Amino acid sequence: MWRLGGDRGECGMKGFSILRQSLFQDIGTAHAAGARPHLACKITGIDLRTLQRWKVHEGLTAGDDRPHAVRPPPSHAPSGAELAELVRAANEPRFAPMPPARIVPMLPDDGVYLASESTVSRVLREDGQAAHRGRAKEPRAVRPPTTHVATAPRQVWCWDMTYLPR
Repeated sequence: MWRLGGDRGECGMKGFSILRQSLFQDIGTAHAAGARPHLACKITGIDLRTLQRWKVHEGLTAGDDRPHAVRPPPSHAPSGAELAELVRAANEPRFAPMPPARIVPMLPDDGVYLASESTVSRVLREDGQAAHRGRAKEPRAVRPPTTHVATAPRQVWCWDMTYLPR
C-alpha cells in the first residue's frame, strides 16, 4: 500500500508526480483487468475524486493546483459598508475597552446583530484594533531571575522543611 506524503512527513501529493503517475497507471491496469476504480483507489490509499482531478488539466504532471484556484468570495461575506459599521460599533465609547467576546453578546440586547464573534475579532485584527483594547495594560516581559542562578554544578542548594507527622 502506498503511503501518501512519503516517509518525510509531507502532506498531500503535490510534489510527487512520479508517484502520481505510477498510481494512475496501476489503477488503470486494475480497471482494465475488471476492478472497480473506487476500490482500486481505496487500496492505494487515495480518493476516487483525487484520481478524477488528476485526469483533467494535466494533473498527472503539474499537480491539481487546488491551492492556486481562483475562488469567488462567499455570498454571505460582509460588504464594505457592513465592515465599516462593525468597526464603528466596536469603537463606540461603551464598547471601546471591551474585547469582541463581550461586545457581540451585548449588541443583540440593543436589537442589533452585526456579525459573529470570530468575524468581529478578524475585522478588528485587520484594522489593527485587536490588541489590548481600552484601558487594558500591555503584558510585561518576564525578567530572568537575578538570584539563584547556577552557572556550574553545586552552586545553588535548596531543601524542604516539610513536617510529616508519624
